[in-house]
Amino acid sequence: MADFDDERIASLKQRKKAAILDRFLTFAGLALAGASAFFPWYVFFNADKFGINVASSSNSRELPDWPARNVFSVSPLAMVNKNEADKKAPPIDPLTTATVSDLGKERDGRAIQEDQPFPGKSSFRLLHVSNGRALIEDPSGMYVVRIGSILPDESRLATLEQRDGKWVIVTSKGETYQNN
Repeated sequence: MADFDDERIASLKQRKKAAILDRFLTFAGLALAGASAFFPWYVFFNADKFGINVASSSNSRELPDWPARNVFSVSPLAMVNKNEADKKAPPIDPLTTATVSDLGKERDGRAIQEDQPFPGKSSFRLLHVSNGRALIEDPSGMYVVRIGSILPDESRLATLEQRDGKWVIVTSKGETYQNN
């Protein structure tokens, strides 16, 4: 009978240890879940401690002292292959536009002379002005120009002026482009 009581006491002690361990694991799990739920809010309200530190700067920056560049864009179709200069090109549009030229045909006893107009004036816009240089954009890209630089409309940059608090480019043709 003493063995039975010892066995019973050992079993009760083991159950108590298991219950204490279960309670501890339950409490630890709930504490971990609570901390996991609270931590994102802590980070959100203390973003200065966890965010990326960005060095403060002004709105403009110093641009390098580059020499003026010519601004131009040449279509690959406008380039001439000098090796094929001897061959006479057929009067067919090299682009796939399904048009055929009338060059060489006669109408009313005289040859037809087609005048090919140049494309419309290249429009560009002024984005930013800083340190005597201007950042402009046209459909082919963005360029840094300064007084004397050739612009996309084939004129030269004459002056950079500030009118009514906005920067203005005046070209050699007398046209003005204003910063929006």
